[in-house]
Amino acid sequence: MHIQESMSMYEKLNILTDAAKYDVACTSSGTSRKGDGTGMGTCEQSGICHSFSADGRCISLLKILFTNECIYDCRYCVNRRSNDIIRTSFTPDEVCTLTMEFYRRNYIEGLFLSSGILRSPDYTMELIYAALYKLRRECNFQGYIHVKAIPGANTELIQRVGFLADRMSVNLELPTAESLRLLAPHKSRRNILTPMRLVQNRMEENKQELALYRNAPRFVPAGQSTQMIIGATPETDYQIIQVAESLYQKFELKRVFYSAFVHVNEDKALPKRTDEGPPLLREHRLYQADWLLRYYHFQASELLSEENPNFNVMLDPKCNWALKHLEQFPVEINRADYKMLLRVPGLGYKSAVRIVKARRLGVLGFTDLKKMGVVLKRAMYFITCSGRMMYPTKLEEDYITRNLLNVGERLPEEVRNMGYRQLSLFDDVRFGSGFYEKAGGTI
Repeated sequence: MHIQESMSMYEKLNILTDAAKYDVACTSSGTSRKGDGTGMGTCEQSGICHSFSADGRCISLLKILFTNECIYDCRYCVNRRSNDIIRTSFTPDEVCTLTMEFYRRNYIEGLFLSSGILRSPDYTMELIYAALYKLRRECNFQGYIHVKAIPGANTELIQRVGFLADRMSVNLELPTAESLRLLAPHKSRRNILTPMRLVQNRMEENKQELALYRNAPRFVPAGQSTQMIIGATPETDYQIIQVAESLYQKFELKRVFYSAFVHVNEDKALPKRTDEGPPLLREHRLYQADWLLRYYHFQASELLSEENPNFNVMLDPKCNWALKHLEQFPVEINRADYKMLLRVPGLGYKSAVRIVKARRLGVLGFTDLKKMGVVLKRAMYFITCSGRMMYPTKLEEDYITRNLLNVGERLPEEVRNMGYRQLSLFDDVRFGSGFYEKAGGTI
């Protein structure tokens, strides 16, 4: 095997955890906030990432590459073949040892395993399978495992790995086939979508097997996901969310992850390096829009269009949609149906369910909504309770926009200089919206 044995496991761990930080198919990675000893928690650049279980628990995962060697030369990738970097690989035994020892020390609850391509897709997939087989069968590890399927690998190998992993993902890499040909000429959209379809079909077959045989082995029980790099190529937000919507509908993905393009290589085919850094705000807006697609019954064509192809950097997509459709507001809380409630800014799907249930028992007021978790500082412009608004307000786009913006937050300079100012309806009350709110929260 083309595996370097001269390095210690600790040296390999430093290299292969750092190389894995650009793969963001988990909740957090790539940040560098370190605890100062006076508070709780730390978030290192690499090594440990976080995901969430179905019941909402945060799960810590050991995040590593099996190898940073690669036969491909993707222009955006730090591990590409032409880069002069230190190369190394784990052995299947080393992956097992690291996972079990970290677990015994209560550092992690699972494993996130990705990889470069060593020798060939089949060869790499065989090594990954060997590692997971040892971990599950010999070490009896029953924790969470998220593994990357290698496009171009034998379907039988992918299926075998799928019976050992909880979640599997195949990286789409870039939003369009044209961009893939430009920046990753050794990869093809067909090779990427083929294993994605295989996983989808095998999952459906497995559901039928489990219905007949309760003890049948489970195939990728946590579903599959994918990742797109944002900002390396000129696609608009509209194109990106259309691709995401299509993936959800055609491949039944659990999640599409968006990775803001990070300059790690100098290449004429890549965008020029700027002082602004990765397009993190754009990534954030895409995650918020993705949440609307998955949980709020929005369609991509409602959020953006060819005439208006990119999100407003000042407002989250749901607020922006509401401001463009003021003819549908205000919404009467005590009569509106569930789907319309979901379209009210500041009202999440959990609070919408609570409203529908609670109003069967009586008439709801603004105090009741606040207790249910409704963000009234946003929702107040778009709702009425028993025909009354919370305060006298104008149902005008410019007026509401200025009140929603909070200039005290760290907005981009071009936004701060656009002349918007914060308005206050009363001297002792400030109204504003959390600009950097997590995509998974109320939007």
